[in-house]
Amino acid sequence: MALAAALGLTAAPSATAAAPDRAPLAAGAVLGKGITKPLPVGPPTGHISVQAEREAAADPGRAQPLPAEDAGWAHGDLRLDASDNAAVDAFMDQAREAERTISPQIRTVASWTGAEVVGFDQRLKSEDSLKRKIATWLTEDPDQTVHEALADLNDSVRYTLQWDDAEYTEGVEAAASMLAAWDHENVRWANTWKNRIGYKAINTAWRDPMYAHAYEIQFHTPASREAALATHPLYEEQRLPSTSPERKAELAEQQGRIFAAVPVPAGARELTAPVPTRPARVPLAAQR
Repeated sequence: MALAAALGLTAAPSATAAAPDRAPLAAGAVLGKGITKPLPVGPPTGHISVQAEREAAADPGRAQPLPAEDAGWAHGDLRLDASDNAAVDAFMDQAREAERTISPQIRTVASWTGAEVVGFDQRLKSEDSLKRKIATWLTEDPDQTVHEALADLNDSVRYTLQWDDAEYTEGVEAAASMLAAWDHENVRWANTWKNRIGYKAINTAWRDPMYAHAYEIQFHTPASREAALATHPLYEEQRLPSTSPERKAELAEQQGRIFAAVPVPAGARELTAPVPTRPARVPLAAQR
């Protein structure tokens, strides 16, 4: 589409400062936003340490670390031993570092494409949620290592971009094209707008060029986002190892009824992952 072509970039913006002398890419007329000056790249706000304190105060029954001599983690039947828990803690430190670089770029993409960044304060997955997810995976597949499980995790840093139905298809295409032009590697693209009754949105995963850390972006409309929020408690119960097959089927049916009422934006079913803008690197052995 015209919008995506007009937004071709060759370098990522600075993660820590705005670029006041940068030209606006002549994109104002295309975007229809009346842009007359470069958009700022603001620093992220609301650090995870504050979030963790609020979670602990709001939910006294949340998972607690095991005694110091154990140095592991437990929540109900879910456990991480000391070694696995330390690996998850190190991964979370990397996620926090990568987020400081990724967030300003996501906010700039949203500004240029007219998207609303929804739930920005929850862009870092909480410690309890991340550890429950990894512990669940290790329970379901005891043969995998914690490092293999962490390698499959895409949502330690996550974002939601939202457009109205009329702007959705063009906005998603432009946002994805901008990220690809800035060397963010798309590693997952799940377009479920084709589903008749199931979850409706586009869930994507990317790898940032500085830290090679995987992060998630969900592309929503207001209606699909509302449905996702309404079904989230059902989804959380459905994925627990302790949930019976009969209950899982019941929960899936309830979610399907909610998503069946979500309108599908024109062209949304045909949206696909962006084509890489740079050729694949040639292995050093092949260059000799």
